Amino acid sequence: MRNAMSRPEHYHLNLSAGVLSVTVALVLVAAKLWALDQTGSLAIAATLTDSALDLMMSAGGLAAIAYAAKPADDDHAFGHTSAEDLAALSQAAFILVSAGVITVTAVRRLLSDTPAPLTSEGAGIAVILFSVVLTLILVLWQRHVARRTGSRVVAADSLHYLGDLLPNMGALIALLASARLGLAQIDSVVALVAAMLMVLGAVRIGRAAWDALMDRAADPETLRGIARIADEFPGVLGHHDLKTRRAGSRVFVNLHIELDGSQTLDEAHATGAALRRAICAAYPSADVLIHKDPANVTPHPEDTRPR
Repeated sequence: MRNAMSRPEHYHLNLSAGVLSVTVALVLVAAKLWALDQTGSLAIAATLTDSALDLMMSAGGLAAIAYAAKPADDDHAFGHTSAEDLAALSQAAFILVSAGVITVTAVRRLLSDTPAPLTSEGAGIAVILFSVVLTLILVLWQRHVARRTGSRVVAADSLHYLGDLLPNMGALIALLASARLGLAQIDSVVALVAAMLMVLGAVRIGRAAWDALMDRAADPETLRGIARIADEFPGVLGHHDLKTRRAGSRVFVNLHIELDGSQTLDEAHATGAALRRAICAAYPSADVLIHKDPANVTPHPEDTRPR
């Protein structure tokens, strides 16, 4: 299905998913701000922070989709995707600060002799249920788009929103426990658990962004997959100097392949170009550069690079 679609169709489908994601995040932030004001629930505060993060990540994803359609320029020969990693670092810092504020407030409420009661739990429950339904609709559309276009940005955003259902369900439990059983302290416990999950997510996001900015290689599975494609490709007698680095959603691949030195330049070029297309088909986010060497050539004595 994906191969039958043109590049502009891919772009417009991905763009629709990005715009819907930003719109949903905006609506949820506004709704949860109102619910927080009505209830004073820390669990809702945690889901509000998560929705604010969703808004930033969705906006970053939308920008990434727009940048994907923009060619590299003279000043940015490898594109502009590292901006995603810079944005991710700032997002991770925002999450850590927010988790810290929620944790301190939750601990103070738990240690207080007179814990603050929750109010208007019904309004909060209605907002959380609305949030769950709206999130499910968004995830279904994102998964449809990701299947049609193969966009990793849309797929990742879909997975992130799916994970957001957990803190929303925690907030729902806290509000129900307060409304039905009068257990207002459950709210602080749920908030502490949500804050812990936020810290773990921030560390994961920050580490991935830092690794990309430090030119860390792609994951071992990707490296093995690229090597396997090269090993099994017709006309390729061997390969060496496989190097990769990540920048945002892109994976840059440099690969030296060994070919029959007696063939024409046109034949060698055709083999290299076909291999590049095969790698890009298997890894759509890859930017591949292939250098062609004659097989069994003796390295120059001054060339000390490992092969």
